[in-house]
Amino acid sequence: MTRSQIEYILTLAKLKNFGKAAKACFVTQSTLSAMVAKFEQENGVVLFNRKTRPISITVQGEKIIKSLSSIYREFQLLDEMINEIKRYEIGNLSIACIPTVAPYLYPLILNKLSNAYPRVNFIIHELTTENIVEEIIAGNVDIGIVALPLDNKELIEYPLYEEEFLIYDCGNKMKASQYKVSDIDFERLWLMEEGHCMRNQIRKICELRHQKKINGNLTYNCGTIFTLIEMVKMNQGITLLPRLALAHNIQIDEACIYNLLEPVPSRSIGIVTHKNYIKKRLLSNLMTTINEAVSNYLPNDKKEKSIFNPF
Repeated sequence: MTRSQIEYILTLAKLKNFGKAAKACFVTQSTLSAMVAKFEQENGVVLFNRKTRPISITVQGEKIIKSLSSIYREFQLLDEMINEIKRYEIGNLSIACIPTVAPYLYPLILNKLSNAYPRVNFIIHELTTENIVEEIIAGNVDIGIVALPLDNKELIEYPLYEEEFLIYDCGNKMKASQYKVSDIDFERLWLMEEGHCMRNQIRKICELRHQKKINGNLTYNCGTIFTLIEMVKMNQGITLLPRLALAHNIQIDEACIYNLLEPVPSRSIGIVTHKNYIKKRLLSNLMTTINEAVSNYLPNDKKEKSIFNPF
């Protein structure tokens, strides 16, 4: 069994097509087919049912491919460890960020990262927390940027910064410059599921539906923070926005921004990696880059804050 064979088998299991798998592995279809067949013959098992369209994985194949995935992951970790020892940053780095952070953090850091590490291929995602955790454990994502804590035994957490929430009220019904929780008109409240509804935060907010009925017969489910802001503006609604969303954001009407009275609802943003993640030097530099980038946009004050855990 060779490393190439494992790569061919795993790619074929993913794509379910010999031609596509061969193209992804940069070999001819005959080479890939022969190497997979050789593995099956040497070990006396059939991994793939070639009579189905697309090809399917046998019961035996499911078990073996799961083990091969673990072995291939160890090969990747070995490569990363060797490069880390040599202080040689090269290869792929997959970063995923939650939707209420990504649109405002990525523009502040991505150019700096790509310029600092020209030999690293950065693969950038915007995913929900649940998907980030799944992809990190599966080995498809290296670094996640999420609201902490997650308390997952497979992950290591690295706090970055604390970010308060503000009220965005486009209904012009509030005259004071600061809000109390009791001032929120829940009938006009719009929320995104990701990043807004937090355990032990304003309990009534967490119990509200994440849907709004417009004109009595149109139910709208906000999928992005950009859409959320536009729908709030259009319907003279209210929402909670993270502080970083205000940075150079021409979408925001500053006259609609209100601070919440102390203790200010806030969240802790940080990085999560798999517990076996190797590229510690690159991780440390990424954390420094993020903290330097956001420091100009997050107030360095002594406000009393309530940091709430994500669901």
